[in-house]
Amino acid sequence: MMGLGGWIAVAIVLFVLGSIMALKPSGVEQRLDKLRMTARRLQLNPKLIACPSWIRGKDNEYGSGMIAQYALILPNIKLPETRYQVIDGQLRPVLAEKPIDNLSDSQSDSIMPNYHLDKEPLALPERIAPFVKAVYSKANSMVIFWDDSAYVKPNSNPQYCPEQIEPDLMCLKERLSDWAMRLNPN
Repeated sequence: MMGLGGWIAVAIVLFVLGSIMALKPSGVEQRLDKLRMTARRLQLNPKLIACPSWIRGKDNEYGSGMIAQYALILPNIKLPETRYQVIDGQLRPVLAEKPIDNLSDSQSDSIMPNYHLDKEPLALPERIAPFVKAVYSKANSMVIFWDDSAYVKPNSNPQYCPEQIEPDLMCLKERLSDWAMRLNPN
């Protein structure tokens, strides 16, 4: 039989092991870290920020919660400041903190001369597209706002595959670059 000292030693060992196990990141956190490190390597500059007031964030409320922004910096380019929210798989302009839903083409051209991506299909991999909330251009950067944590969670993205991270992010980078070229007046 074990004495009181033995039980105390077992309790201390279990406490120390429990503390060490609590420090280990979860599987989702490890996958998210891999996603963001790959994005950094591809120069997509990921950052977790407070959701801007013009984007539907947590619980589908404007400006609620945190959101990931991935920014592609394009040297030697000058972009107009534009905001697009993703609605039904298309980029839709955002003015005065709300998306524009039903403008005719003539209204769109007269009110928003810089919104050349209006009604542009998102056209991103199906593993990324459902999580994209908005696109923003300003100065020399194109920014995409999305729920990157949902991309790596098995319950929200059953198609997640670690080998697809880099090809998916390369497609995202190419799409941002394409949008920038279309917005660049030169």
